[in-house]
Amino acid sequence: MNNFFIPAVAFIGIYYILKNFTDFLLKRKIIKAGHFDNAGILDQKVASETIGNQEANKYPSLKWGLVAFFAGIGFIIINQMSPSLNNEDNYRNFMNNSMLPFGIELVSISFGFIAYFLIVNFTKRK
Repeated sequence: MNNFFIPAVAFIGIYYILKNFTDFLLKRKIIKAGHFDNAGILDQKVASETIGNQEANKYPSLKWGLVAFFAGIGFIIINQMSPSLNNEDNYRNFMNNSMLPFGIELVSISFGFIAYFLIVNFTKRK
């Protein structure tokens, strides 16, 4: 598993460093061109307000609470489906050589996002 995380963390770190540097260069170029009003266009908060997504993240604590709740349910399901802990070889094979635990966890997390989406849509209609 470490063989996956080390390159992933390195790639994400390099990506964010390059993104911040290029955003800085673009802002500097916009300011030098005299467009001071448009200098904040690269900021995510300003960009989301100009697009009109003020209500997109109306209940952030509800969203992450539901995602954490359903993620916990996924872990409980994985624990209940795994072979008995008395036989360590079966448990290790199930956890290391199977994609089933990852699938169960991803599906349960997506149920959390779907539940959040449904709750927000039903509250908008009322």
